[in-house]
Amino acid sequence: MALHDESLPTLAGTTALPGDPPRWTRYVACGDSFTEGLWDAPDGQDAPLRGWADQLASHLSRRRTAAGADPLTYANLAVRGRLMRPILTEQVPAALALEPDLVSIVGGGNDILRPSVDVDRVAAEIERVVAAVRARGVDVLLSTGFDSRDSPLVRTTRSRVGIFNAHIWSIARRQGAYVLDPWGMRSLRDWRMWSEDRIHLTTEGHTRVAQGALVALGQVPDRADWDDPLAPPPPVPRIEQARADARWLREHAYPWATRRLRRRSSGDLRVPKRPDPAPVE
Repeated sequence: MALHDESLPTLAGTTALPGDPPRWTRYVACGDSFTEGLWDAPDGQDAPLRGWADQLASHLSRRRTAAGADPLTYANLAVRGRLMRPILTEQVPAALALEPDLVSIVGGGNDILRPSVDVDRVAAEIERVVAAVRARGVDVLLSTGFDSRDSPLVRTTRSRVGIFNAHIWSIARRQGAYVLDPWGMRSLRDWRMWSEDRIHLTTEGHTRVAQGALVALGQVPDRADWDDPLAPPPPVPRIEQARADARWLREHAYPWATRRLRRRSSGDLRVPKRPDPAPVE
């Protein structure tokens, strides 16, 4: 994507010039399965997962080295299944110990799936932590939740996500943070952007989100064409859709519900995939 010649304003009130390398030297990503990268596996399901945060780090590092600066160093502490509280109380302190100048704090989806969630309380905890991180001079990237209106199951959470998103934008305004906005991304309403479990993104979906993160950070122009929808898919016969729905219920929805009843998480016993900062080649 070509950059315009004019300077690019960012949400935190700074200005990025097209010829300048990104000013961040160390980025640490915190979050759940979304930031861990499920299911962005361009090298096959047995290869390490990538994800939008890895892609974002790669874009930022490439732009730094192209301008003659050192590569970005990057760590990813996200673990699938994590609720917002452990992200804030465990991952963020660990991230700060790595001395980053950019941290992404992205989560809340696992909380919002629970009908008993207090979204206002979750938002208050996020703001407390974001304020503390910003007080140390570290930039913060937050994210809205996805718009689930086209999902037969997850759309029951849409009103809670809307409240959460309003909090995220207000927190960012008060604390000087950046906001990645998947809710507003038209392309993510296409089911071809979603994996078979209908909760996590494909490689193409993660790539679109990484572009959205670059826009949020003021690293590319906020142009309409970066989020163009895909061409309409061919119609799916009703019987084929019914079979796909039955397979999804059997292979994804039932195991997920069973874990919830047993108070277990897909991330139990898992550790971060990239716990130590390393240069992004």
